[in-house]
Amino acid sequence: MSPRFFNTLTREVEEFEPLEHGKVRMYTCGPTVYDHAHIGNFRAYVFEDLLQRHLEFRGYEVERVMNLTDVDDKTIRGCRAAGVSLALFTQPFKQAFFEDLDALRLRPANHYPEATDPVHIARMIEMIKGLLAGENAYRADDGSVYFRIGSFAAYGRLAHYNLDELRPSGRVDSDEYEKEQIGDFALWKAWSETDGEVGWESPWGRGRPGWHIECSAMALGLLGPQIDIHCGGEDNIFPHHEAEIAQCECVTGKPFVRHWMHCKHLLVDGKKMAKSEGNFFTVRDLQAKGWTGREVRYALLAVKYREPLNFTFEGLEAARKALIRIDEWWRRIADLAAGAGAAEPLPVELFPEKFGEALDDDLNISAALAGLFDLIRDSNRLFDRGEITPGQARALQAWRDRIDSVLALAPDSDGIPAEIQALADRRIAARREKDWKLSDSLRDEILSLGWQVKDTKDGQKLARG
Repeated sequence: MSPRFFNTLTREVEEFEPLEHGKVRMYTCGPTVYDHAHIGNFRAYVFEDLLQRHLEFRGYEVERVMNLTDVDDKTIRGCRAAGVSLALFTQPFKQAFFEDLDALRLRPANHYPEATDPVHIARMIEMIKGLLAGENAYRADDGSVYFRIGSFAAYGRLAHYNLDELRPSGRVDSDEYEKEQIGDFALWKAWSETDGEVGWESPWGRGRPGWHIECSAMALGLLGPQIDIHCGGEDNIFPHHEAEIAQCECVTGKPFVRHWMHCKHLLVDGKKMAKSEGNFFTVRDLQAKGWTGREVRYALLAVKYREPLNFTFEGLEAARKALIRIDEWWRRIADLAAGAGAAEPLPVELFPEKFGEALDDDLNISAALAGLFDLIRDSNRLFDRGEITPGQARALQAWRDRIDSVLALAPDSDGIPAEIQALADRRIAARREKDWKLSDSLRDEILSLGWQVKDTKDGQKLARG
């Protein structure tokens, strides 16, 4: 059976079928690189990562594009305030974004197009030419080019807005506008003094693209006139994704996206995240507080994408404890499977298939994780009774690796940082010499760094504390 996902356009859970059998073309809105991406942004990126990984788990080949918005109102204001070029201003934020992707174990996209790339600027200009030729756009007195929303009768269908009930606002020259507004939006903005050195030549004079046309041109240029899945946060639905549909379908004459998927907002302690509230966090903020990227990933992953996520430090503590349980199970399997030959059939009690079946049901990650922890509990009981053979442990190890191809929660290398391992090795030596005082001191030092030491019949074991 095919996966079934909620489609924002139809407001229904639908069976997913790509245009081309076995291949998925997927576009995901990436960051605007005027600052470090925050955990609200990464809630969307983690959801999209889970979606891609599950599609691959089910045998699909996924080609994914994630754009980088490196020219818009925010980036221009930032570079002018900093007194540097646009490229110099955005580069550190681009680098930080990719470092954060690595920290959260997000699978790289196939393409990371940048809006300022000359290839994409040229595509935007050609697309605007087509919209002008079709009378879907017009040139205003100031030299800017605007999309004429009255030329596209389906405008508003993604957001399910009745446009007659919205407040008309004429033309909108900013890159974003309020949800209760409706107006013709800028495709090409004529150069003004506030743009400084930022601008490109076009048939309409020097200027720069509007935010909405950037994504449309990059999506069509890299994935073709029709794509299977387009993702983003729910705040992208209107006006951004609504504008993308209008632009693309007026140019191609074809339905732009088959399946729209959006995740709900992230809250922090029940409040909207804002610097003024003191609850604004980036990935690196949390790392500085001692949380690992893996722990942050789990906290962002563990709530279904269509439900609001209330991010708390208690939630991070719960993520840490869940990962400790997974790590202990991981090592237990590895220890028994180490001496195995061929894999042997698993005991019927384990039945791990419900993990994938849960994700087929609109990425029901809560049910999938429940299935995983049921598997951990049931297999641990069999381990305790000595009812799993090394060959069965090898089979369980293979299934564990399949699950982790989706979750990406495996321990880092062997899961133990070099600093912790060095202290643990010193403690083993101290116990061998019966230096119990030093042994206890080293145990306390390891504990202060967030790890626990357990002395078992099989020797010293380390686990996140």
